[in-house]
Amino acid sequence: MIKDKAVVSRYAEAFLSFARDNCGENKALEDLVTVKNIIRDNPGFGELLNNPKISYLEKCAIIDEVIQDGPTEEMRNFLKILLEKKRFNIFLEVAEYLRAKYSHQGQVDVLLKTAFPLELDLIKRIEEALKNKFKQSLRFYIDLDGSLLGGVQVVIGNTIIDGSVKKRLAELRDKLITVRMG
Repeated sequence: MIKDKAVVSRYAEAFLSFARDNCGENKALEDLVTVKNIIRDNPGFGELLNNPKISYLEKCAIIDEVIQDGPTEEMRNFLKILLEKKRFNIFLEVAEYLRAKYSHQGQVDVLLKTAFPLELDLIKRIEEALKNKFKQSLRFYIDLDGSLLGGVQVVIGNTIIDGSVKKRLAELRDKLITVRMG
């Protein structure tokens, strides 16, 4: 799995680097969304391009026909490279990787939930620790949530770091239930 993530990030960064120099980062990211929607809305299209019985040249002709209006030549060439290297199946992961990393000019949204207002220096320390951990520029939003009872909960994309009292109490309850049953 880690190898697959490395392959996805390598292809994604290579495509974006090439696209920046030719059509621009914003247009490249826009094209990724367009093609991703075409593939998701038309599952037969992805199946067709993954079909081993169809030759590479026929697949290239299909790409040129289907993706002719809107997306750039760079996008079409990227799809053809993925086909040539037999890696078309990672396209959606590449699109998601680039969306997550560059959708806010490289900034990632972070939701910091806390039961009580935090002091500014504590928020800055949390922000710095998360920047060092995730190696990305972060954009913070703070949400007061009394149901946490205390502590903090951090939501970054699909990652949740839960240091709330509510979670600790739930874990303690689960342990007590398993001890009582055992």
